[in-house]
This record gives sequence, structure tokens and C-alpha cells, in this order.
Amino acid sequence: MTSPQSPAPEEFDVIVIGAGPTGENVADRTAAAGLRTVIVESELVGGECSYWACMPSKALLRPVAALADARAVAGSREAVGGRALDAAAVLARRDSFASHWQDDGQVQWLRDTGIELARGHGRLAGERQVTVESEDGGERLLVARHAVAICTGSRPVLPRDVAGLADARPWTNREATGAPAVPRRLAVVGGGVVGVELATAWRALGSEVVLLVRGSALLPRTEPFAGELVADGLRDLGVDLRFGTEVTALERRSVDGADRTDGADRTGGADPADGPSEVTLTLGDGGRLTVDEVLYATGRAPRTADVGLEQVGLHPGNWLDVDDSCTVLGVDGTWLYAAGDVNHRALLTHQGKYQARITGAAIVARAQARPLDTERWGAHAASADSAGAPQVVFTQPEVAAVGLTLDAAERAGLRVKAIDHDLGAVAGASLYGDDYRGRARVVFDLDREVLVGATFVGPGVSELLHSATIAVVGEVPIDRLWHAVPAYPTISEVWLRLLEGCRG
Repeated sequence: MTSPQSPAPEEFDVIVIGAGPTGENVADRTAAAGLRTVIVESELVGGECSYWACMPSKALLRPVAALADARAVAGSREAVGGRALDAAAVLARRDSFASHWQDDGQVQWLRDTGIELARGHGRLAGERQVTVESEDGGERLLVARHAVAICTGSRPVLPRDVAGLADARPWTNREATGAPAVPRRLAVVGGGVVGVELATAWRALGSEVVLLVRGSALLPRTEPFAGELVADGLRDLGVDLRFGTEVTALERRSVDGADRTDGADRTGGADPADGPSEVTLTLGDGGRLTVDEVLYATGRAPRTADVGLEQVGLHPGNWLDVDDSCTVLGVDGTWLYAAGDVNHRALLTHQGKYQARITGAAIVARAQARPLDTERWGAHAASADSAGAPQVVFTQPEVAAVGLTLDAAERAGLRVKAIDHDLGAVAGASLYGDDYRGRARVVFDLDREVLVGATFVGPGVSELLHSATIAVVGEVPIDRLWHAVPAYPTISEVWLRLLEGCRG
């Protein structure tokens, strides 16, 4: 029974916690089916991708690719000459793609779609119950007739064993994608996707960039040649790339003069009010490195520490285990869902949106007392998470991959072979850019005669990825793929050589 001090319950059909791309898509699906839906958000509607990840980072990287493409072709190379990117113009364009960190447009979309918005921090308070605490201390109690979906995403992880890290106020992806000015010197710690992309962007904008990698390779979850070619590309840009390097301590100190960044972005890094400063990194070999800012790109953790998981018997701070319909396991009943990064199936915005479509369909089906189709590739099964999640790394060169690497396929017990081809030997690639460098690989399942993975590395290869995704996810037989004729002269002609290798 509600106490006199407790807020009166507000009843909805569906409650979604987290208004990023995943949460928005869950809410869109359920609202479109006539279910009264409310979405809870404590920050900006639109989430990490819109303001601190996908959109601003790709807005920083697109001018880098455009200039590289112009320099790769005789004629346009001479027109461009030795001109550098206009950093102020690039940052201004980035700001526009991040909507200047205002969510008015996204909020209007919610209204137009019929989705209600509850501003504040949402926490589970029991089965189908969510409390929402607003910034002014007010509290609401929301009750769901059918479902609650947790779509709170992930957060950057900072190491615990680096002395002085907190006081040094390092950048994470948020500061690095939103910085208002170019730091003269930047250290990037981490050789994964965020590290290599942002090293590419800030080096092209004029920073002296040092990339520090604890291991021996970049992009360790991709085919080995992908990391090798990206490393070559970073060196060509002038990035100081150091493998086998650990950071043991950080120290930020004030300095005289203003030959540095005007501070970091809106959430961290150096505070302009404190005056100019720099950061000194102590390395594992005893060496020291001094920069204006240091970016940590060393992994992600779920945003589940403070969403009330303990109220339903789950452990706060953990990734949420789900089945293929994104229904949370370990909870009584089938009312709680988790989609997007928070379930750790595939930490990619497009996969989160895909899971959201599956989740929304499952919620609607159960609300309408219809059975779920959870067989592989069924309407309520996110099968592509494990079979065909595509990803592009927007470096110079680009990396585009889907499905399994050769090593992953062999570890899964499949009988496979890899077919490789030099992308630079394809006529379309030669036309795309002089001295084009790249490589393509498909992983062929010898028993089923289908592709289970594909990787392309080279300028412009992101546009090859969807065809590979269709081949992998659709499990299209090689004999049928042979009849999918690529246009001449395009880079897609590499498919002819790859398929010849499969048939040979």
C-alpha cells in the first residue's frame, strides 16, 4: 500500500529506461502497436551515440577521409595541394551533428510519435515498477502493465591501477568527441576501435598524437591483417605508435603560457578555469611522456550500477543476461527486457537498434497474448548478434567486417578456409585511388558451402559491407552468390576473385 509520502502510481503499458537509439526504437515499436509507452532519461534524449560517440566521432572522421580521397587521385591531388583541414570548420560541423548538445529535436520526435518522456534517473522498485527521481528531487512511481525495458547502454572503463588518474582528469570518448579545440599534444591509451579512430581524427586535425598499446596489435578482435594495415595508416599520418607499453601513473600540473588546448569538453579533462596545464605519463619501462591531454579508450562497462537491479534479485553493475528475445534471465516472469550494450551481445549502435526491434515485437506479441517465434531467424530472435553483426572502423584505411574471423570460426569447430585477395589489384580500386592499398578475406564453411565471415580493409570499403552481411546472414549458397554479378569497374568486383577461391 502506498504511504502518504509516496508518489501516486502512474500506469503505463511499457516503461523504457534509457532514451538512446535502442530505447527510442523499443518505445517506437510498442507505441506504434497502441501500447501506452513512457521513456525515462536522465541525460540527453538521443543517448551516447547522438552526442558523444557515433555521430560526433564520424563527423570528425569524414573530412579526414574526404581529404585523403582527394589526395589519392592525380588531378584532385594537385588541386588540394598541401592544404590541411580547417579544424575550426570541422569542429563546427561536428557540433551541428551533435545538435550542439541540445535534445529539442529528439524530444519533439517522441511527442510526435506518441511516446511520453519522464526526465530523471530511473530505477526498478520491484516487479514492473520504476521510480524516477528528477534533478529537483521530485519523484514519480511508474507501473507497467506489460513490460519494462532496460536500455541504459554502457560507460567507458578507466583502469584502477594507474596512480594519479583521477586527479589527472583524463579524457574518455565523451571528452574526445566533444572537445572545443585541438590539443597540441595528445596521448591515446588503447588500441581498439575508439582509440584508433580518435587517434586518426585528432592527428588529422593537427595534434601530435602518441598511441600507447599494451598488447602487440591493433584491433585484436579483427583479422590480423586489419590491425597491421591500420597501424601502417596511422604511421603514414604521423602518429607515434608504441606497442607493449603500459601507463603506471599520471600527473596533471599547471604550466605557464597558453600553448595548449582551451580545455576539454563539457564533462571532463582540463578545466579552463584552472589555467593552462599538461599531463605527464609515467610508462612501465620508466620512461615519461608529457602531453596536453590523455584519452583512455580501454573498454566499456554496463550502466547497471544504479538502476535498481537488486530490487528484482539481480546484481548491480553486471551485464544483463538475456535470451534471444532480449528477455532478462534470472527474473520471475517475462516482463523485464534488456536491449543494446547493456546485455553485452554486441556493443554496436546498429545492433542495439536491431535488438530493439526484436524486443519491441516480443513485448507487443506477449501483450496481445500471441506466441513468440524464437527459432533461429524468427521474428522474436536476435539471431544476427552472433551470426552476422557488421562493424566499420573509420580509420585510414577503413576496416569493414561481418561474421566470424578465421580464428573464431576454427575455435567454433567449423571446417573452414580463408580466401584472400589484394584489393589494389581490382580495377575499381585502382580507379578509386592511385596506389590503392587494401586486402579482402572471406571465411568459407566447407561443409555448408556458405560464407561465415568477411573482412575488407582499404579506402571506401565500408560500402562493401552490406553485401557481405546479406551473404553471411542469409547463408546464401556459394553457387547462388556466383550469379550475383558486381558492376564493372567497382571495388565490388573483388567478389569475383573471392568466390573463385571458394569454388576452386
